[in-house]
Amino acid sequence: MTDDFRAAHATAPAWRDAAAAILLELGDLTPQHQLGFLYVTDSFADALNDIVVFMRQTTGVRQWVGTVGLGVVGTGKEYFDEPAMSVMVAPIADEAFRLFTDAEGDIGSVSQKHADWLAEADTPLAVVHADPRIADVTGRIEELAAATNGFLAGGLTASRSRFAQLAGEVDEGAVSGVMLSLHQVPVQLGLTQGCSPIGPTRTITGAEENVLFTIDDRPALEVLKEDIGEVLARDLRRIGGYIFAALPVPGSDTADYLVRNLTGIDQESGAVAIGEMVETGDPIMFCRRDPDTAVEDLKRMLHDLKRRAGGGAIKGGLYFSCVARGPNQFGPDSAELGMIRDELGDFPLAGLFANGEISNDRLYGYTGVLALFL
Repeated sequence: MTDDFRAAHATAPAWRDAAAAILLELGDLTPQHQLGFLYVTDSFADALNDIVVFMRQTTGVRQWVGTVGLGVVGTGKEYFDEPAMSVMVAPIADEAFRLFTDAEGDIGSVSQKHADWLAEADTPLAVVHADPRIADVTGRIEELAAATNGFLAGGLTASRSRFAQLAGEVDEGAVSGVMLSLHQVPVQLGLTQGCSPIGPTRTITGAEENVLFTIDDRPALEVLKEDIGEVLARDLRRIGGYIFAALPVPGSDTADYLVRNLTGIDQESGAVAIGEMVETGDPIMFCRRDPDTAVEDLKRMLHDLKRRAGGGAIKGGLYFSCVARGPNQFGPDSAELGMIRDELGDFPLAGLFANGEISNDRLYGYTGVLALFL
């Protein structure tokens, strides 16, 4: 057998049956397969410790990273809201990667522990999984990117039971994963949005924490109603899950923006609350969840990644998609993952439907983040 990336996925009521099917599909591994990625749906969350011990003993792959999602993904396949797991093993040498965790809440300890390796790795890629219950998970992600001088890709745990992250050992309440030396492990990354702007970029002129009082020196609710149109403005109950705030990323050359939920509206004062801390002077716009635009933007990302791959073979991939995407936005029959396979071909792939997606040094929502190993 060649020393290549391998991936397998399976669903079964019992985790041992799913794991057995995955072992059969992976085939005989070699000593060069040093690193494994393991994603399980929350049906198996409580068994994650047992699963990783089983995978380590039966495959011989020593180092494992991963987490829990409401769904997991494989090549051309989605498992959503059912007991399932997805695995990818990679022939990456020991010196080319380092597992990390900030289980004690100290991001600085990550860069201190791996200082010599980081100096050689220059700008690493960090595949990151994080507990969404962390008080300032956005800040921790930003700190990790700064402390490692790295580019991040990953997702937040999504679970109705145990919120577990795996980086060698299983923890909760952690930001953890694996850092990869881009000198030795070439990777291309893409980001696709699931929402589209519906109005101009405006300026927050009055705010406190996450509450917008005025936008462009007008009541925030008045501006929101103007941008969403008369029909929706007459019945604001209809905008839940459809209309969102979008915060443009300063300095982005790709018109990038962070999507955040509308969390409250005060009809009397005209204030609007969103799921992010903001300050006076910050730019803002409103956007809608748009299936057609999401399809077009996914195609755009895939075309761009195919071009950047330069026609070379894709060895493997990791995909982190929002829990609001997948069958909830693209429809049944694994349509979202089918688009990836149709455009880029069959290659080993693993990942999950997350509670927030991580790209570069930012936490996104309603997006898909794809990392391709070349």
